[in-house]
Amino acid sequence: MSAMTRSIESSVLIVGGGPVGLTLAMDLASRGIAVTVTEIRESGELPSVKCNQVSARSMEIYRRLGIAKTIRQAGLPQDHPHDVACRISATGRELSRIVLPSPAGRDRAEQGDDTWWPTPEPTHRINQTYLEPVLFAHATEQPRIRILNRTEFKEFSQDDRGVVGIARDLDSGERISISCQYLVGCDGARSAVRHCMGAELSGIPVVQRVQSTYFRAPALKSLLPGRPAWMYLAFNPRRCGTMMSIDGKETWLIHNFLYNGEPEFDSIDRDWAIRSILGVGPEFEYEVISKEDWIGRRLVAERFQNGRVFICGDAAHLWIPHAGYGMNAGIADADNLGWMLAAVLNGWAEPAMLSAYQAERQPITDQVSKFAFKMSQDNSKQRREIPAEIEQDNPAGEAARAAIGKQARDLYIQQQCCGGLNFGYFYEGSPIIAYDGAPHPEYSMGQFTSTSIPGCRAPHVWLRDGQSLYDAVGSDFGLLRFDPSVQVDGLVAAAEMSRFPLRVLDIADSDARALYARKLVLVRPDRHVAWRADAEPDDPRELIDHLRGARPVGASSIV
Repeated sequence: MSAMTRSIESSVLIVGGGPVGLTLAMDLASRGIAVTVTEIRESGELPSVKCNQVSARSMEIYRRLGIAKTIRQAGLPQDHPHDVACRISATGRELSRIVLPSPAGRDRAEQGDDTWWPTPEPTHRINQTYLEPVLFAHATEQPRIRILNRTEFKEFSQDDRGVVGIARDLDSGERISISCQYLVGCDGARSAVRHCMGAELSGIPVVQRVQSTYFRAPALKSLLPGRPAWMYLAFNPRRCGTMMSIDGKETWLIHNFLYNGEPEFDSIDRDWAIRSILGVGPEFEYEVISKEDWIGRRLVAERFQNGRVFICGDAAHLWIPHAGYGMNAGIADADNLGWMLAAVLNGWAEPAMLSAYQAERQPITDQVSKFAFKMSQDNSKQRREIPAEIEQDNPAGEAARAAIGKQARDLYIQQQCCGGLNFGYFYEGSPIIAYDGAPHPEYSMGQFTSTSIPGCRAPHVWLRDGQSLYDAVGSDFGLLRFDPSVQVDGLVAAAEMSRFPLRVLDIADSDARALYARKLVLVRPDRHVAWRADAEPDDPRELIDHLRGARPVGASSIV
């Protein structure tokens, strides 16, 4: 006899309750949308120790959702520096250092290698085991979010009217039918949603194998010389690796990057590698909590949408998880898709708007995956070329240490202070951005140019009253006016006619006016510039229709 079927209705079904799925759920709920999340883990079951930091752009999203402060209070102790120390071994001689203040240090305005960034929310180093419970707790408090734990998504069917997702309760075996308007797969690398929608991953399936170990060693902290760090990079002729402090006290995660001639995770003795990276002898005691071995890849899905079904995060793109780019790119996916889905469901945008999700996010993920791939290649090359004299106390040793230290700092500061990846990327070729012909500025991992060119991230400034520009804009569209004499009545009226959510902000700040370079700049809910000019367009209604996906494809560009 077949199991009973339970039926549920929801505006949006999200498959996967990790950071990406929970962020999307919270964003949609904040915009008035009812959401159901299916997650195979038990309620409160912790994830593995994967991602170790939340990017500035992700923290800006969490600021808007009201949980940035709670996230900053979690993870490492408040006064634990977030530095990256390059050493011969974790306990050995220091070669160079990237200085990144602790949360308390940032509150005290301590300076570091990323403190010049134009953001209200700098990067926060926190392991996913501390981040996810904060997100889960906040999500469960939202009345519009229903989370079905111990529930496995199986398949979906869709038509012009909606989607039906089929799931199974892992404890009772009960079949659950979930009717929704839209379905989003945030269900990771082996995404069932991606498989069901017929999307294929393409790229490089194996870039790097990493023998990764989560361990407890209460005595280790006292053996680490000098100012504490969050990450330790070990460079010695025996073994190179990376160690991260998880709780700031006794738990650590260590990555042993396997070389090309080491094809299996057990090609190298794990204990020997850990001791070589730590720089400790056989008498040192530690306890393995779990083995977290992983494969770095560079794979991007051919498409992110099939009708009413979408994929975000690892379901859509997989790459080497340098600096948490994987999780943070997934959070950016969620931020991009969330406001668009809400716009359509709330009735002020046309469903055609949703094609912008793939048009905007897919090229970015492909670009970032290439940055991460090149970084991995550069890091691998350095790790294979550590000279024996680096450990010698003579002029040759001194020269080797200086060279390796500088090389390591130059490589890793791009990765750990990746301003370009946070603030430099732009959307080109989007059907819902009004471009003005200005070329988008180049960006690298570390470098970027703040600009109001449509498609770019709206430059962040602190307003004269001390408020963040982003806080002043809020969760909807913000029309920034840098000259109060410029008329905006036509735009306001056109927006009201379409129920297009628009807030006009007058900004009397000469520095901000110079940075934005136009008298009127329209900023989207995801902080990207949608349009700019020195005066209202001749047909404001046409512009508003363009931005809400209501203009026919191929219509003339709006300037």
